[in-house]
Amino acid sequence: MTNITNNKSENLPCCGALDAAMKIAAEVKALGGETYFVGGCVRDRIMGIESKDVDIEVHKIAPAILEKILNGVGERIEVGASFGVYKLRGVDIDISMPREDFARGLNGRENERSRGHKDFDVIVNPFVGERTAASRRDFTVNAMMENVITGEILDFFGGRDDIKHKILRHVSDGTFADDPLRVLRGAQFAARLGFEIAGETRALSRSVDLSSLSRERVMGELEKAMLAAEKPSVFFRELAEMEQLSPWFCEVKSLIGVVQGKKHHAEGDVFTHTMMVVDEAARRRGRANYALGYMMSALTHDFGKALTTTIDADRSIHAYGHDEAGVPIADKFIRRLTDEKRLVSYVKSMTKLHMKPLMYAAANSSVKATNALFDESADPDDLLLLSEADVSGSVPSGGDDERGRYGEFLSSRLEIYREYMARPYVKGQDLIDAGILPDEAFGEAMKYAHRLRLAGVERESALKQTIAFARGAKKDDV
Repeated sequence: MTNITNNKSENLPCCGALDAAMKIAAEVKALGGETYFVGGCVRDRIMGIESKDVDIEVHKIAPAILEKILNGVGERIEVGASFGVYKLRGVDIDISMPREDFARGLNGRENERSRGHKDFDVIVNPFVGERTAASRRDFTVNAMMENVITGEILDFFGGRDDIKHKILRHVSDGTFADDPLRVLRGAQFAARLGFEIAGETRALSRSVDLSSLSRERVMGELEKAMLAAEKPSVFFRELAEMEQLSPWFCEVKSLIGVVQGKKHHAEGDVFTHTMMVVDEAARRRGRANYALGYMMSALTHDFGKALTTTIDADRSIHAYGHDEAGVPIADKFIRRLTDEKRLVSYVKSMTKLHMKPLMYAAANSSVKATNALFDESADPDDLLLLSEADVSGSVPSGGDDERGRYGEFLSSRLEIYREYMARPYVKGQDLIDAGILPDEAFGEAMKYAHRLRLAGVERESALKQTIAFARGAKKDDV
């Protein structure tokens, strides 16, 4: 039953996007059409959340007429003209027209073509009607429409009631699987909005094949969960519940059931620990220098335990070398999703080094050792944050005194490292000026100079030692 209420926009974004929406709606209305806010911006307003998106859908006028209207409002950009999707240059607004399935035959069955929102045929139909247009959307909370002019909200599928009860429910059994990304979107919305996925939606999601999705779309949903959810673990727990961790997150799936020693990990298996660490990392991601890399590293840090965990005859459990073993696994996982070199390099570094801060603090290691650790790390600050999340994501997590002591130790050592790195140091030109030719041995001499720098050797002394090293004189190793 249609639920129509009159509720003027109060929390929708203002400035250029809303002004543009109002101008478009006014001209569309004058020509007999209607314009609606749709999707997340309606949902967020009802929830009292500030929305950054303005999406409008234009009904009851021809595409050519809409294009003329848009040309009068700003510079029209055709995102997908054949799909009735447009933007305006310099304005954060998405404009679309209603569509309907073209790939369904007279018997109503879908044409068997490549899936994953790549080749599914649709046609623009501005006169298909509001209810039919809304029925093509993924979840009831995203299927509401708000008239831009009047503020009336059309709720054909009970979206407001589902928002009230924090339920994520699919709109249509027949169209939900048209885009397999909806399974990931459901998990992402559950994590970001704090909603529970309806049982029938979980059941339907289990039958959807995600293998045809593009890596870019999968990564997009993962980023939203990792960077915007209070508890990103919900994303992975929901996918596990829907039996959809494969094929995109099979490394995460492999952690389920991998046992841990109860002395340090009474929380349960490696999957449970990883989910706790991801949530602890989310509490700290605002302090991270590279938030996405940091969150992904929290996810991958114990991937190696799936390969290295052993149970001895006395029932003691070990995962020796899981940090090193996890590096190629993390590499494969990240590269399945993206070719972003910075992210790949960062996650591999963090996975490899995640245990060392705590180990060095517990052993009261030398300045030379901690300097070498920070120097090897892709980001020393984020490495300490990851270590902190790792400890906090365990039961018992260690006493506050112990955590505080280790934290003070590592923070003071990081300050020493920074102070050393700020001092004058030996550069390549210094060696060239001293007559050292940039040959094959030049690189080794520069590495030697850098080791001296990490050891705190002053520049003049380091230069003399490096020149001697480059000329083949024997020197004590640093």
